[in-house]
Amino acid sequence: MAARCCRCRPPTRCSPDPAVNDTPPASPPASAGQVLDAEGADTWAHLRRYTRARIALGRAGGSARSATLLDFRLSHARARDAVLMEFHAPELAETLARDGGETVSLTTAATDRQTYLLRPDLGRTLSDAARNQLARRRAGWGARDLAIIVSDGLSALAAERQAAPVLAALRPLLQAAGWSLFPVFVVPFARVKLQDELGERLGARHTLMLLGERPGLGSPDSLGAYFTYQPRGDRTDADRNCLSNIRPEGLPPAAAARKLAQLLAESRRLGLSGVGLKDTGDALPAPATVLAPT
Repeated sequence: MAARCCRCRPPTRCSPDPAVNDTPPASPPASAGQVLDAEGADTWAHLRRYTRARIALGRAGGSARSATLLDFRLSHARARDAVLMEFHAPELAETLARDGGETVSLTTAATDRQTYLLRPDLGRTLSDAARNQLARRRAGWGARDLAIIVSDGLSALAAERQAAPVLAALRPLLQAAGWSLFPVFVVPFARVKLQDELGERLGARHTLMLLGERPGLGSPDSLGAYFTYQPRGDRTDADRNCLSNIRPEGLPPAAAARKLAQLLAESRRLGLSGVGLKDTGDALPAPATVLAPT
């Protein structure tokens, strides 16, 4: 007998009892990544209150849930936007100046964001105009202890959101401990290594650089803080210390400022930075108790 096409076949059900297919089960089975209690509640769900990490996501069959996939795409878009967004350096410089500090704008050898992303080496050196500017003004500033640099790095959003609160809390702590500060240098398209050239040209005892970190999927506005004792061109990453994840949801700016003040004080006391400087937590001296530099 010839087979009939699907349009000619009479409708059929998967079960002779309609209730079997039409009535959903009272407690759906756990999907992968889920552990359900006797009442069908996800016992992992409460852990998500304590972290932005993607845990206890579960799945729908062999695929990610729609909500999980959409959240991932949104986080990825935010991370890309943070890397590519324009850095409003003049506005940030005005904000820092209103908070009670002089600012100076400088440039690197990277002239635009595309060049900065493709040529990391250009972000590690000052432009000729910046070098000339420092040479003209260095004598007027004289010898000072700390040069602070602020840059967009890989997240302009982080620099614009977190740098001002960090410095508003940090500068009073350092000044109370007797540190003399250069103006805050606002430098778009800079890499961490730039602090070595800038500090060496100024003759600064320390440099501290605040710049946007590479965005994570849950942290597009995370700021990093890097400091170096006696900066010079031959310094490497092993010669500097870093505080990362500075943002309200990570290490809050005020707490980061206190930790930086403690670490800088210990760096000055020991005469070093980098792998030789250890964070011993509360055992570090309070910044205001450290004698002024000699």
